[in-house]
Amino acid sequence: MPLYSYHCADCDKEVEMLVGINDKAVCPSCGSEKMQQLMSRIAPDMKTPGIIKSNRALAAREGHLSNFSKSER
Repeated sequence: MPLYSYHCADCDKEVEMLVGINDKAVCPSCGSEKMQQLMSRIAPDMKTPGIIKSNRALAAREGHLSNFSKSER
């Protein structure tokens, strides 16, 4: 079953739930069936050179060198 984000119209809470295709989403807080499925957020492509460079620099500053080759350490 896929994981979906929902907003409850009755208690105004957002939750993530595993819901089958034929199942009706029910709010775990108040039991309401007035759940609106939210748009999924798309994760950024981590192959962007700028993102990789900044993440590797942060890792090096924090002392996490396990993903660096021996020549880069």
